[in-house]
Amino acid sequence: RADIGTAGVNTVSTANPAARVAPAGMSPADTGANGPVASMGWPALREAVHGCQACGLCHGRTQTVFGVGAERADWLVVGEAPGEQEDLRGEPFVGPAGQLLDAMLRAVGKDRQAPAGEQAVFIANVLKCRPPGNRNPTPDEVAQCEPYLRRQVELVQPKLILALGRFAVQALLNTSEPIGRLRQQVHRYQGVPVIVSYHPAYLLRALPEKAKAWQDLCLAMRVAEGQG
Repeated sequence: RADIGTAGVNTVSTANPAARVAPAGMSPADTGANGPVASMGWPALREAVHGCQACGLCHGRTQTVFGVGAERADWLVVGEAPGEQEDLRGEPFVGPAGQLLDAMLRAVGKDRQAPAGEQAVFIANVLKCRPPGNRNPTPDEVAQCEPYLRRQVELVQPKLILALGRFAVQALLNTSEPIGRLRQQVHRYQGVPVIVSYHPAYLLRALPEKAKAWQDLCLAMRVAEGQG
């Protein structure tokens, strides 16, 4: 592993928003953090996501994209929304962006295939269904999926969350600040340290930014090891 240094970082505590108001026709028990989702184990949560019809995205999906990896892991990687290939395969981060993410994770000793141990990682998206045409998700769509992601965090019990991309950052930190201003700081979601970085799909379009992504991974390693 490359020498990641011991430079200090700023710690920023970002409050997570309270349970959002459900839209007309949906009760808070269906979508809120205090509803049934908050007490589900893995099988029930998977089934809830599979059958979710909380927003209009359910009508255009091929299948939901729940997440992959170890159900207990030190790292939880959170992306934005499924794309076309993710929708077809039911797995987050596939194709060139997924290959780059896998390479990034291998560089810090993580593997999405690892069933347990120090290599284990769980990978999920903020949205569990693909927006039509890969458009940006709406605030309401993000709000409807947030209880599922919150429960995944609770079940995985990660030491660190790596938030990749603008919408993952916005959902976890409840902020509209650009990633460039949030990098190289330690944020928090439900008490778990959050490190912000660029989405692999963006890095494929902006190759010089890969150096910054490596800096973020180095910070993530320090924080997960209790050195940040």
